[in-house]
Amino acid sequence: MIAADDPLVVALTEAVQAGDLERLDHLLASHPQLALERFGDAQKSCEALHLATDWPGHWPDVVAVVERLVQAGARVDARFAGPHTETPLHWAASSDDVAALDALLDAGADIEAGGAVLTGGSPIDDAVVFAQWRAARRLLERGADIQFWHAAALGLTERVMRDLAAGATSGDEITGACWHAARAGHLTTVVALVDAGADLQEVLWEDRTVLDAAVAAGHDEVAAFVRSRGAGSAGIDR
Repeated sequence: MIAADDPLVVALTEAVQAGDLERLDHLLASHPQLALERFGDAQKSCEALHLATDWPGHWPDVVAVVERLVQAGARVDARFAGPHTETPLHWAASSDDVAALDALLDAGADIEAGGAVLTGGSPIDDAVVFAQWRAARRLLERGADIQFWHAAALGLTERVMRDLAAGATSGDEITGACWHAARAGHLTTVVALVDAGADLQEVLWEDRTVLDAAVAAGHDEVAAFVRSRGAGSAGIDR
């Protein structure tokens, strides 16, 4: 373990996040352990590829940076240690960084790795929870398994309808899926879930109802529809 404020770690972080390939090559050649070490302390630590996907992501030349780190031995599915166990792919998904996401998957990252910060699930959980829609769609394109609430958030109404018809969802799941669909602005999906019994009074994530989620995200058509069906508000974002 190397301390996060060690000059070598600081230099590596700067090179990675500046997309400074020449400096990165020099550091990895001079100190090859940097690709393999953990950075931090006993409370929390990460590895090299986390530096390339750290918030807010979208670092310059991230594809080349990821490729160099992987070639130097960096673990593509390294785990953060601390309050969660996210992989670099989770972090790329959380910041809607499709370029980093693709680079990691091309390097063999596990698209179904668990550890998402709020759900404990795969990277698509983070993408949906944090409304990172480009990353969520790319993960779907790259073969990620999706659950009912993912399908609703992505506006996959046919999939949602199939699950409803199969009776594979509970009332709470229907309401939660409706909240995600409303926040994402998928009116057709919201209509299907309201018709299936979504609770339009329940206060869910971010202390918001389905109506609040639609209003906060600026989806006026969805908001108007759920209002017409008697939706309540928690009193914010009105």
